[in-house]
Amino acid sequence: MPACDLSSAACWLCERPLGARVEQHHPVPKSRGGKETRPVHPICHRSLHAALDNKALALIGDDAPALRAHPALAAFLGWIAGKDPDFHAPTRRPASRRR
Repeated sequence: MPACDLSSAACWLCERPLGARVEQHHPVPKSRGGKETRPVHPICHRSLHAALDNKALALIGDDAPALRAHPALAAFLGWIAGKDPDFHAPTRRPASRRR
């Protein structure tokens, strides 16, 4: 299988161009039988998992527009929109998701 050229690809979640570091997100978590992946920025990947648990991610699945409309992710996406593709900052879980 040929290598995937991500130089012109966009992040599946935020739709900004991908940077030097790219992670693969399973829209349906592996623990729920997911096999397919989508390229995302590391900060976007962490924000997805900080905002939603695997059950919620499995219900939304590959519906990126539904994820973008989720209140916790919509606020993040508004904040990250103007940032450089290689921008990184610590990701905090909302109080409702902390253990």
